[in-house]
Amino acid sequence: MSTFLTVALIHFLAVASPGPDFAVVTRNSLTRSRRSGILTGIGCGLGILVHVAYCILGLGLIIARSIVLFNVIKLVGAAYLIFIGWKALTSKAVRHDDVLQRERADLSPLQAFRMGFLVNVLNPKATLFMLALFTQVINPATPIVMQALYGLYMGLATAAWFAGVSSVFSLRTIRDRCSSIQTALERVMGAVLIGLGLKVALATRE
Repeated sequence: MSTFLTVALIHFLAVASPGPDFAVVTRNSLTRSRRSGILTGIGCGLGILVHVAYCILGLGLIIARSIVLFNVIKLVGAAYLIFIGWKALTSKAVRHDDVLQRERADLSPLQAFRMGFLVNVLNPKATLFMLALFTQVINPATPIVMQALYGLYMGLATAAWFAGVSSVFSLRTIRDRCSSIQTALERVMGAVLIGLGLKVALATRE
């Protein structure tokens, strides 16, 4: 139980801190819809399970120690964030009173889910975080079933956290106040995502 509480606390502090996942979920919730935000968060949660799986299988250590593999993941992840940010920066302006146009501009369920999944899976910091968790906090001798349960909890907790984030940022009162500056907001979120992409590109294994 003490190990679980430690894992839960460390994971909460990590998932609640601003990062690529938070930025993408917030952007989709504010400029698209609650559904898109929640599905993006679910994608992030499933991405956590991918990190958990390769850590349990011992592949996480190989990725962290391999300069080539780490840099490939880092650069692909950075490129994807910059791509999303660039699309936001260059997106077509939307009139704040055109509700139907905003609805047509929403992401498909697959697009929203895939965005969250790829942003999380291609985040090299998530790789290092999970590796540290499964080598320094969780005893390597812990049965694989228990390790998998820890991972399942983190995946579900991630999805639940971002569902809450999406529910807040997609509240009608907040969206109504942001509707008149939706295009500017999209540009700002695009710049933030590009900045995060550049930060990921410069990430080290330290």
